[in-house]
Amino acid sequence: MGILGFSDPAPVPTDEDLIKYGWPEDVWFHVDKLSSAHVYLRLHKGQTMDDIPKEVLSDCAHLVKANSIQGCKLSSVTVVYTPWSNLRKTPDMDVGQIGFHRQKDVRTLTVERRPSEQLRRLERTRVERFPDLAAERESRDREERGRRRQQLQEQRRAEREEQRRKREMDELR
Repeated sequence: MGILGFSDPAPVPTDEDLIKYGWPEDVWFHVDKLSSAHVYLRLHKGQTMDDIPKEVLSDCAHLVKANSIQGCKLSSVTVVYTPWSNLRKTPDMDVGQIGFHRQKDVRTLTVERRPSEQLRRLERTRVERFPDLAAERESRDREERGRRRQQLQEQRRAEREEQRRKREMDELR
């Protein structure tokens, strides 16, 4: 699992880019009803939101709270998180505003005061980079297509082998 955070002031990808080039394995975090950074948690293939450890959920939630101008001053905020595929952005929405396709896929958690040692630990492990979202998504999709192609070839090979065995059995009868 990897945590990807996007906040001002660096060259931040737009909401549209983040939605367009997100990965199916991404989970999006944001402070509910307040301006905040976007944090994406990239799960391993096959994992679901139910598989996210409580400590990682807490890390992501505290990151968005700490990177919210209003939220960081409040004693308690609600953080929403949802799979990337549930994010929706329409042209009539304001900058930074995101909607959801299915509200039932949105989960919430309450974040109390920020534990400074937790934020210091996260800050020490921070790596700043400016990814080419389109290139990373294309690379991921290319690998996925290659895996699917290989699985299909193996399946066809197994089917041909099974047909060959059936023919041999029929010839022996």
